[in-house]
Amino acid sequence: MLAAVAFGVVGIATAGAAPAGGQSIAGIWATGSEGARVQIYQCGAALCGKIIDATRIRANPDQRDERNPDRALRSRKLMGLVVLSDFTGGPSEWKGGPVYDPETGDGAATGYLKLRADAKLEVKGCRAFFCRTKVWTRAR
Repeated sequence: MLAAVAFGVVGIATAGAAPAGGQSIAGIWATGSEGARVQIYQCGAALCGKIIDATRIRANPDQRDERNPDRALRSRKLMGLVVLSDFTGGPSEWKGGPVYDPETGDGAATGYLKLRADAKLEVKGCRAFFCRTKVWTRAR
């Protein structure tokens, strides 16, 4: 989603934002496709994620959400687009949604984030019984 922006991607000071090892998922994550980077940040009492970089955005900073199946949303800029919303839980797993993948235009009402032991983040979006998972790596 912009790839890997979950289904279908900075300081957190809340309990549940940091796993037992003290590592927080807040920060910048490489999604693994299109050179995308998603910033996970605190939004109210939850966590959200927005696009802060991608190959398409570097090529055209005015890049729009042209792959969105909803024509009314295709004029949205990709830079700053929220692709993960309202995730709560922790310390190593969160549930929320919606999640959105601007690379494909796919979205899911429900999503899951899981911080793995290897410090990678599993981002899963589900529609009904069908789920897709991407693995993000913390950007350095």
